Amino acid sequence: MNAKPEKKTITVAHSPDSDDAFMFYGLATNKLETGGLKFEHTLKDIQSLNEDAKNGVFDVTAISFHAYAYVSDKYALLPHGASIGDKYGPILVAKEHHKADDIPNLKIAVPGELTSAFLALRIYNQEFEYTVVPFDKIIDAVQKGKADAGLLIHEGQLFYKQMGLNKVLDLGEWWFKETGLPLPMGGNAIRRDLGGDLMRKVSGHLHKSIKYSLDNREDALAYAMQFARDMPPELADRFVAMWVNELTLDYTDRGREAVQLLLKKGYERGIIPNQVEVDFVE
Repeated sequence: MNAKPEKKTITVAHSPDSDDAFMFYGLATNKLETGGLKFEHTLKDIQSLNEDAKNGVFDVTAISFHAYAYVSDKYALLPHGASIGDKYGPILVAKEHHKADDIPNLKIAVPGELTSAFLALRIYNQEFEYTVVPFDKIIDAVQKGKADAGLLIHEGQLFYKQMGLNKVLDLGEWWFKETGLPLPMGGNAIRRDLGGDLMRKVSGHLHKSIKYSLDNREDALAYAMQFARDMPPELADRFVAMWVNELTLDYTDRGREAVQLLLKKGYERGIIPNQVEVDFVE
């Protein structure tokens, strides 16, 4: 008798956030037929994933588009799985009523130097002092006066007002006014050395997983809630809706153009050392 061929394991890394968990629900809970492929999931915060990508640690990884500039030789972008904000994005908040013009005088808590939020803020203005703080501790840092302002990614964007903080600047609103495009934050990248056929096969399964979650929203949301850091369900629902949407299923031309433009502006401003040609697995 012929032995069954060994399943090939594909390592997939993403953040332990409700939006990523929602996206990978179909695969992580074995709801989908994946042929000869086995998907092994690792959960890490985005800053660690950005660093790991430099060393090509995982076959597929969630990544900040800013970090992609440094690993585009090793990874290609998958044509789905992106977090893209259309007319909204990371929000700069402060205890005082500061204006965007005050940014050069502020010490700003940022969630990581390789995050797209930090890149977008520096494209807006580079003349500020900053300190790197884990994203879920930024509100706390601002409240305690350890920083004058904080750059919020994730769910803090939805409840900073309840925490007594004021909006200084919404980078997604600013970017849309400037470019007419959505502001891309993060996507999924795949190792080029897997080869074209396998890259396309993996891409197909990940696309199916996102579609499965959007089609089975209630179940996927219930699964994602365990990663929602004590968020009430209605807040988690709003958060997931912001970052898993039609642009997640397919970037569209607008989304692709936005990624290319973000990295181009980063290069032109001297923030990113090299020009990056963004290419997607087709």
